[in-house]
Amino acid sequence: MPRPSLRKPGKAEGGEPADGAAKASVTKRKANDELDGIEEPEEIEEESKPTKRRKTRVKAEEEEEEEEPAADQPPARKPQRKAGKGKSQDAMALAPRTPIDALKKLMYIGAHVSAAGGVQSSIPNAVHIGANAFALFLKSQRKWTNPPLAKDALDGFRTLSHEHKYDVHKHCLPHGSYLINLAQADKTKAAQAYTSFLDDLERCESLGIKLYNFHPGSANGGPRVEAIWRIAKKINNAHKATKTVVTVLENMAGQGTVIGATFEDLRDIIRLIKNKDRIGVCIDTCHAFAAGYDLRSPEAFQETMKQFNKVVGARYLKALHLNDSKRPLGSQRDLHANIGTGFLGLRAFHNVVNYDGFAGLPMILETPIDRKTPDGKTFEDKQVWADEIKLLERLIGMDPDSAEFAALEADLSAPGRAERDRIQEEAVLKAHNALAAEVKAKAAADKKKAAKARRRKKASS
Repeated sequence: MPRPSLRKPGKAEGGEPADGAAKASVTKRKANDELDGIEEPEEIEEESKPTKRRKTRVKAEEEEEEEEPAADQPPARKPQRKAGKGKSQDAMALAPRTPIDALKKLMYIGAHVSAAGGVQSSIPNAVHIGANAFALFLKSQRKWTNPPLAKDALDGFRTLSHEHKYDVHKHCLPHGSYLINLAQADKTKAAQAYTSFLDDLERCESLGIKLYNFHPGSANGGPRVEAIWRIAKKINNAHKATKTVVTVLENMAGQGTVIGATFEDLRDIIRLIKNKDRIGVCIDTCHAFAAGYDLRSPEAFQETMKQFNKVVGARYLKALHLNDSKRPLGSQRDLHANIGTGFLGLRAFHNVVNYDGFAGLPMILETPIDRKTPDGKTFEDKQVWADEIKLLERLIGMDPDSAEFAALEADLSAPGRAERDRIQEEAVLKAHNALAAEVKAKAAADKKKAAKARRRKKASS
C-alpha cells in the first residue's frame, strides 16, 4: 500500500518551488514497501577476516560528494599557529565553553575536531573551540589498516575527558571511516569493511565511548532489499562481538544507490537488528534537506520530525550533525554550508536548537572551515566553529520574530543571496527540462503504441 508523503513541499527564496529535484527521491520511498512485514533474520554466521590485504584507494566506494569550497566566505583571518606536539590548545581557547546549565535548553553543541597526534588530542581541540560535544575519527579514515591505539593515547583520552568534564559516554560521537560499506556484496570487500567496522567499535569500547556514527553503505546498483539485509547482518555480528557501543546510522543525501536517504531505509535496517538497545540514528540536517525533508519553517520542521517519530521512532534518535546546505531542497547533493549562509537558513537552526526532543544529544558541526589568506594560501580557521557554536547557543530561547534574530539572519544570508538565486534558477530549469523530457518520451511511446495497434487492425481486416 502506498505511504503518505513524508514532507511538505517547501519554497526557496523568491517564492520559487525548491523541491523539483525532490521528486526523484519519491520513487526510492516506494521501494520501501518491499520490506513491510519482514521478520528479523535467523542466526547469522560469523564474518570472516579478509584473506589478503588490498591496496586502498584514496576515495571510498560510493562516498558522498566532497564539499565544494565555500562560495561566500568571510574576510580571511590570520592563520592560527598550531600548538606544539603534545601541547594542549585550551590555554589559547578561541571561545570559552558555555556551562550547560546556563543555557535555556540542554543543548550539547560542538564540532568534528582533529585527532591528529592521537585520539587524546581531540579533547583539547574541542576545548579550544568552546565545544560541549565533539566528534573525531578514531583512526585514519582513508586507510584500511591502522595500528592499535597506543596506551598513552588511551590513558590521555580518559584523563583529559575527566579533567575537562566531557561525558564521552554521551557527548562524543566518533565518525566511521568513509571506506566502510556494510552493504558491499563482494565477499572479500565485505570482509574488509566488516573488519574495519568492528575495529572501530572495539576502539570505542576501549575509550569508554558509547556512540559510533557511520554511513550505512551503498547497494552499488544492486537490489536495495538485499543491501539492507547485508548491512543488518554486519551490525548484528558486530554487536555479538562487542558489549556496549551503540551503532548510529547516519541519514544520507540520496545520491545513486546509497542506503539511508529515507526514514524508511533507516527503519528497515533497525527492524532487522536483534538488540534494539544498540542501534540508533544521527540526523544530518544537510543530508535530510538534500533528500527532500524540509526543516526551514516551524511547520515544515514539525512535520519532518513527526514523520521521523512515526516511521523510525523517537527512541532511536541519538545525535545530530548540524550543517547548512549549498543546494536547494531535494537536490540529493551532499554539499555543506556554514550555518545561516545556505538554503536551509538560520530559521531552520533556530527550529533545531529549540526542539525539546534534541535536548541532551550531541550536536556536531561539520561546516566548512577552509579559508584563504590574502596571498591565496588555504588554512583551517577554527574560529568559524567557535563562532558557530556561540551563534547556535545564542539562538536557544531567542524570539525568531525579534529584531535581534532578523539582524542575525540578514547578516548571514545577504552575502550569498545572488549565488543562491542562481543555483535555484538552475534547479528549477533542470526540473522543468526533466519533466519535459519525460512528457516527450511518453508521447513518443504512446504514438508508437497507437501505430502498432493500427497495423494490427489493418492486418486483421
